[in-house]
Amino acid sequence: MIEEIPDNLYKVLTIQNIIEEADDFKSFVFQDDHKITYLPGQFLTLVHQTGVDEIRRSYSITSSPAWNEPLSIGVKRVANGIFSRKLIDTARIGDFILCTGAGGFFRLPEDMSPISTIFFFAAGSGIAPVFSLIKTVLKTYPVIQIFLIYSNQSPQAAVFHDQLQKLERQYEKKFRAHFLFSSMADLRRARLNRELMLEFLAIHQFEKDRTLFYTCGPAAYMRMIIYLLREQGFPSDQIKKEDFNPRHAAFPKAIPPDTVTHLVSFEVNGHTHQFKVNYPDTILRAALKEKIALPYSCETGKCGSCAARCLKGEVWLSYNEVLTEKDLLQGLTLTCVGHPVHGDVVLQIVSS
Repeated sequence: MIEEIPDNLYKVLTIQNIIEEADDFKSFVFQDDHKITYLPGQFLTLVHQTGVDEIRRSYSITSSPAWNEPLSIGVKRVANGIFSRKLIDTARIGDFILCTGAGGFFRLPEDMSPISTIFFFAAGSGIAPVFSLIKTVLKTYPVIQIFLIYSNQSPQAAVFHDQLQKLERQYEKKFRAHFLFSSMADLRRARLNRELMLEFLAIHQFEKDRTLFYTCGPAAYMRMIIYLLREQGFPSDQIKKEDFNPRHAAFPKAIPPDTVTHLVSFEVNGHTHQFKVNYPDTILRAALKEKIALPYSCETGKCGSCAARCLKGEVWLSYNEVLTEKDLLQGLTLTCVGHPVHGDVVLQIVSS
């Protein structure tokens, strides 16, 4: 149970509209009151307080700042998902939702000048953050070619199917979408596989060192794509993945090289908090025990909600699927899987 949470920890969003995009998938559009600053491809972390504890879940932002659209997220109903069932089944226009803000690293590089082509691979509801990115690139970077390979069970199950086709017609020289449906009679093109993926890479002209790849979907789907891209010689810094269900699997516990208690100083909302971290607590768990409110969501090192910048000292990560080598070299770290080692540590919250 988390008590005495500062009033400025949460932002209150008002549902302005609810759109049923496909079976068990809805878009939630929020009143545009400029409470949230975000980048395309990021997610919102929503909070539901039960009175005993709180539940946090992250949902991808589907709107694009480049189009001046009101903030919106995509939510897929999960059979055993407490939060998603609450939103899909009971949320109504005018309802209020608590949010900790935007986060995530599934976004465009700060410098887009070297980029000439972007491939997006999405499956099912994995289209949600990709939709935001595609709209942004089309509107903002007119010289970049975009190719989307989108897998679904059927056209009716494909979220944003009509909108994507409209964008393809509107930007016919810049944007090409390939829709794969497992219900198709041509089984070779019903699901993305090794041969088909190589075919997509072969039929499109692009410069290898000026191309980015984004993928979002089930873990096995993304693993196949990343493995094949690496096999084809694309470096990891040209490939980004978004795990839209980061709680689906646990990871083996690793022991840090130093389990001695260390002091952490944390700059949060203009205030500096100091607290001790005793192994096996992570930095995040230790902070929450001291009732210091930090942003977080998955607690597995997969989403990036808890990202912080290490200003002094060293943080050891037991797991990391979101920060690149470049991010780590720039001092970024994750508090949910982070342990201070070899001395005290000074951290600062990373804002989106």
